Amino acid sequence: MSMLQKARDYERDYFEAYHQERPLLHLTPPVGWMNDPNGLCRYQGRYHLFFQYHPYSTVWGPMHWGHAVSDDLLAWEYLPCALAPDTPADAAGCFSGSAVETENGLMLVYTGVPTPERQTQCMALGNGMDFVKCDQNPVIDPDELPAEYSRQDFRDPKVWKEAEGYRMAVGNRHETRSGAILLLKSADARRWQLCGELDSSQGINGRMWECPDFFPLDGQQVLVVSPQEMQENELFHQGYNAIALIGDFDGQRFNRQLIQPVDQGLDFYAPQTVLSPDGRRLMIGWMENWDYCKKTPRTHPWYGQMSLPREISLRDGRLIQRPAREMERYWQNTVCAEDTLVENAREYPGISGRALDMTLRLSPAEEACHSLTVSLAADEAHETKLICDFIRHEIIFDRRKSGGIPEAYALHRVPVPELDAQCVLRLLLDKESVEIFLNDGERTLSYRIFTPKEAKEIAFSADGSIRVGMTFHTLG
Repeated sequence: MSMLQKARDYERDYFEAYHQERPLLHLTPPVGWMNDPNGLCRYQGRYHLFFQYHPYSTVWGPMHWGHAVSDDLLAWEYLPCALAPDTPADAAGCFSGSAVETENGLMLVYTGVPTPERQTQCMALGNGMDFVKCDQNPVIDPDELPAEYSRQDFRDPKVWKEAEGYRMAVGNRHETRSGAILLLKSADARRWQLCGELDSSQGINGRMWECPDFFPLDGQQVLVVSPQEMQENELFHQGYNAIALIGDFDGQRFNRQLIQPVDQGLDFYAPQTVLSPDGRRLMIGWMENWDYCKKTPRTHPWYGQMSLPREISLRDGRLIQRPAREMERYWQNTVCAEDTLVENAREYPGISGRALDMTLRLSPAEEACHSLTVSLAADEAHETKLICDFIRHEIIFDRRKSGGIPEAYALHRVPVPELDAQCVLRLLLDKESVEIFLNDGERTLSYRIFTPKEAKEIAFSADGSIRVGMTFHTLG
C-alpha cells in the first residue's frame, strides 16, 4: 500500500469517530496534527485549502498535505489527503507551498525535504482531488542558488501566473542578511531562474523568513512573511510573528515603504491569501504558536486550526483586516444594547455562549474610566479576560484561567497608542479561539483557549464608568 493511500484510509476509518467538539467555523484537521495553510486558491468554482498535516498523531510528524474545500471559507468539506512524503525528493516531508490553476489542471508547488539538511522545491499536477508528482522533482535544487543562501532553510514557495509564465517568491536565509525572500521566474514551472531578492530581515526582523505571500492591493504591493525568532519591540512580540511589508513593485524590484504586524496576538502565523470571485483579497492563517503549541493540552484526537477568513485592504497605506462578510450568513439570535452604562460588574440578558460575534462601541461617561474588562468563556473556575487599559494605552489578554496555557504566555500585553474610551471592539469567539478586531480592523489579535465547553458566561466590568453599545450574534 502506498503512503498516500495509507493516509487516506486512516482519514476514512477514523474521521467519523473524531467528528466531535469541533469549532463551528474554523477549519481543523480531520484527524491528527495541522499547521501552515498551503495552496489556498479557487479552482473549479470552489475554494481549496491544503494544510501541513500529520494524520497519525496530534504532534508534528512527517509532513503530508491535508485538503479541504469550501464555498465560503467557513463551512468545510474534507477531501482525501493530497500529498504524502513518498519519493526521494520529499522523503523527509512535503512542506508548505502554494497552488495555481494551469491549462492542464491544478498545480501544487511545495517544498520537498529529501534529508533534514536540504530543502528543495517540487511540483505535482492534478484534477483537484488526485495529484501526480513531477518526474523531474525537485524542480529547484538549493545548489542552484548563490553560495551565500542557505541549502537547509529554503522553503514555502508562493507561485503565481503571469503573461510570460510563472513567478515564485520563496523563503530563505542569507548568511549576513538573515531571513530573505527570493524572486524566481519560469516559462513552464519546471526550469526556474533566480531574479533576485525581494526583501530581507537585514538581521533586524527575525532569523528566517517563512511562508511568503506577494500580491497587489489597492494600488500598492504587499509582501507578507512569517519571521522566526524575532525580538520583542513596540510592534512585534517575541518569537514567531506574521508581518506585512508594504511598498511598490516594478516587476523586478520591491521597494518597501512600511512594515507592520499582521496580527498582534500570539496565535496567528503563516497566512495565505486568495481572491474572491468579486475581487476581495481574503486571508487565512494558522492559529497556533510554535513557541508553546507542544505544551498546550490535547483535548481532542485532532490538534490545530485555521483562523476565520479576513478581508484585507489598505487604509492610509496600512493593512486593514475585517472578518469576511460571509460571516453574516451565520448570525443568529441578535441582541442589541445601546449606550449602556457599565460600572463594576455587569452581565446582559441573552449575552453568553462559545460561538459568537460581538461588537462593542465604547464612549466615555461623565466619570473617567481607566479600564474596561470583558470576561469570556467564564464559569466558577475559568475565564478569559480582555482588558482595555485607557491610561497605559494597552490591551491585555489574560489566559491564566483559560485551560493549560503555559505561564510565560498566559498574560499578553499589547501597546496600542490609539486606544481610548471611544474605540470599537469586535470579538469573535468560536469554541477554542478568540479573534479581536479594533477600530474596524486597524489592529487584530488572535488567541487560542482551552477552556471547557461548559464555560459560557460573559461579563463586563469597568474601573470608573463607561458607556457601551453592543451588537451581539450567536453563530450557527
